Amino acid sequence: MKDIMDLHTHTVASGHAYSTLYEMVRSASDKGLALMGSTDHAPKMPGTCNEFYFINFKVIPRTLFGIHILMGAELNILDYTGRIDLREGILQNLDYTIASMHEPCYKNGTMAQNTSAFIGAIENPYVKIIGHPDDGRFPIDYDTLVAAAAKNHTLLEVNSSSLHPLSPRKNARENYKVMLDLCRRYGASVIINSDAHIEADVGNHARALELLEELSFPEELVVNSSIDRLLPYIPKLEAYL
Repeated sequence: MKDIMDLHTHTVASGHAYSTLYEMVRSASDKGLALMGSTDHAPKMPGTCNEFYFINFKVIPRTLFGIHILMGAELNILDYTGRIDLREGILQNLDYTIASMHEPCYKNGTMAQNTSAFIGAIENPYVKIIGHPDDGRFPIDYDTLVAAAAKNHTLLEVNSSSLHPLSPRKNARENYKVMLDLCRRYGASVIINSDAHIEADVGNHARALELLEELSFPEELVVNSSIDRLLPYIPKLEAYL
């Protein structure tokens, strides 16, 4: 499958990543990507940047080293209502956001509570992607999740980093099999991302692509192959093309 984008990456601003924005973009360009998104962790993640980091993206060129750049954030889901950790005045100026559960920011609940948290994030109009919805440490009802994503036109992520043998996320492969079967049933689209925290991992989707191939997952439900497929989910991208 053609794979031309990576929209979940982190720079040194996230506190536990190790490359600059320009290093990340150059790596994406060297690997032949057409589009890269930068999504540093929002403020509730320990060690990350202040919210002020997210208010000055206008200074960043949106074409670098021959590829298009989007500037967003990886939001932390904070509670069972799906509340996130950037205020609307900032969110409305970002190109897109990913919303994810992280142990330092979210208290694990019951399956119903965790599912409710994801649904609240999905229903937030500023959230375009649900990040790594694969972690068995936060059990969820995948049928409800996928149905809500399809209804609200929100992308579900297949996070290649989650499939790494040393990933702390539990049962990601098994959970993705369940989720992807439901995506096929509901016609819900997914996006493959690297979750890169260093330039060497930008565009590293090998494990995710292998899983999709193993499951014969329909290419038409994967947005990575075409900017045109992504545009309906992230309309702000059109301004930079």
